[in-house]
Amino acid sequence: MKRRLAVVVARTTLVVRGLWPDHNPLRRRLDRIEAAVVGGLVVAFLVGTPVVALMARSLVWHGASHAAGAEQSWRQVPAVLLASAPRSGEATVQAAWSAPDGTRHRSAIMVTPGTRAGRRVPVWVDASGRLTGRPPLQAWQARAQAMLAAVLAPAVLLVLLLCTGQLVHFELTHRRLAAWDADWRATGPQWSRQG
Repeated sequence: MKRRLAVVVARTTLVVRGLWPDHNPLRRRLDRIEAAVVGGLVVAFLVGTPVVALMARSLVWHGASHAAGAEQSWRQVPAVLLASAPRSGEATVQAAWSAPDGTRHRSAIMVTPGTRAGRRVPVWVDASGRLTGRPPLQAWQARAQAMLAAVLAPAVLLVLLLCTGQLVHFELTHRRLAAWDADWRATGPQWSRQG
């Protein structure tokens, strides 16, 4: 167990030393830039994770709680089917209902296949009697949406930072290879003359 811990510590030390700026003559300027970018991305993730989690949670919570408050006037009313639903496939039939203010409404609604005309089915409507298609958002659902946003936001940040790191790595690798090629073109003829 102690040996395994020592190996982990040694590897971590090598990674950290690789990121740390030093005066190694074999380390090129591009290598130092890449190490600085990786370090910056790590710091951005560590600092940004709680920030984006809290911001996402707050934004979603405010939006969802506002929607839940606005949807509290929604009511479930009985709708009477004006036609029988087909026995198979999607069952959409015309239905009529009265809004909470007493006005009559009529529209197509989804029902279970084979439902007969004249049957009463519950539908959710807003204060003016328009179909909402779902029950109003509850407070627990708003909290769940906010928590989900708080969990997913750091993952999105991580993906963005990893993509940024990969783009920087590809660009710096391209430049590094071009520099090595230029150095070889300058050094190669001197070696071939000596041989």
